[in-house]
Amino acid sequence: MLYEEFVGRPSEPVRNVVERDAVRLFAEAIADPSPLYRDEEVARLSRYGRIPAPPTFVRTFDYGKVEGLELPPAGLIHGEFRISYERPLLVGDEILCRLTLKDSYDKHGRRGLLGFLLFERRGEDPEGNLVFTTNDTVVVTEAVRRGIKP
Repeated sequence: MLYEEFVGRPSEPVRNVVERDAVRLFAEAIADPSPLYRDEEVARLSRYGRIPAPPTFVRTFDYGKVEGLELPPAGLIHGEFRISYERPLLVGDEILCRLTLKDSYDKHGRRGLLGFLLFERRGEDPEGNLVFTTNDTVVVTEAVRRGIKP
């Protein structure tokens, strides 16, 4: 199995702040026209009370690195991505983020051995309350595996 020695080892937490301009630019980048992500008055009158971040905004956060875990710079395949929220992300929130390789396993495919890496990213508020969790799968092909140094 690839990287099995890193399974279960989290990165050090990294502080991220949900900033208004970053939310606005992200909403523009994903072509979401909702004024909720741009207009403070609209957001104030909404159920959120202030500007929320779009659901996939968590992809922009820094989660740190698991010490020693170096993925290849190219050739990885994005397999799956899920987000679970405990509460919405709002402009001004301070979020402590970390990354953990939760599992690693191999499967034989038509073109050789595939490695599957299951990552979990967590965001907590400064009090330690969970705000969101993401789970994503990265697929490493046999061709890419040949270039990985043990």
